[in-house]
Amino acid sequence: MKFQELKNKEHSELNEILKETRTKFNQLKFELAGKLLKDSSQIGKTKTDIARILTAIGQKTEDKNFKK
Repeated sequence: MKFQELKNKEHSELNEILKETRTKFNQLKFELAGKLLKDSSQIGKTKTDIARILTAIGQKTEDKNFKK
């Protein structure tokens, strides 16, 4: 997921995407532990997506506080 896509979403949408992505990350870790995961690079990509989402949420919160 690209940052530009996240930048245009509402705060509530970002929280929902974050929840889904964290669930996906936990599932991938479980599959890795059970040796069911074929492409372990998905874990790193999912972590990067989580970081991007958190950054977008932080920027939206910062912008909201700045405008007050």
